[in-house]
Amino acid sequence: MSLVAISMNLLLAVLLAAALIMGWRLNRRLKALRDSHEGFALAVAELDAAARRAEQGLADLRAATDEAAETLGDRVSEARQLSARLERQVREGPALLEAEDAERAAERRLGALLSGAHELRPPRPRAEPDREIAPIARPSRPLSKMARALEEDLFDTPAAEAEGYFSRGRR
Repeated sequence: MSLVAISMNLLLAVLLAAALIMGWRLNRRLKALRDSHEGFALAVAELDAAARRAEQGLADLRAATDEAAETLGDRVSEARQLSARLERQVREGPALLEAEDAERAAERRLGALLSGAHELRPPRPRAEPDREIAPIARPSRPLSKMARALEEDLFDTPAAEAEGYFSRGRR
């Protein structure tokens, strides 16, 4: 073997050793790249799941918002109706009070006339009854139209119940 062949073999050995070292370093880098690629794929999958949960949460929030808006709209319209009703009753209130005051004044005048007529009339002799007579209950007086309308608007009760209530309270 000649010196040229030995030097060529040594050069070949050095080149093979350099290729081996380069291959080993390249293998380490590729392994790190594969590991980071798997971590990246896992992170992307987690991000995708989080995005799906966020989309579902937004859909749920949108549905809840629509329901709340509908409920609020219903309540606002009901409040407007009640406000209009209350305004109407407030406007009609003084007239109702005046009508009731007029009724009371008429009752007082009638009571004064009846008591005056009773005092002017000579007393009649009373005969003793054979049996005891039970006192007659005072008939209930019907409500005026305005009082009945106010009662129905405020309490949603039938007029017959309201008349019974007011007639008991005025005795």
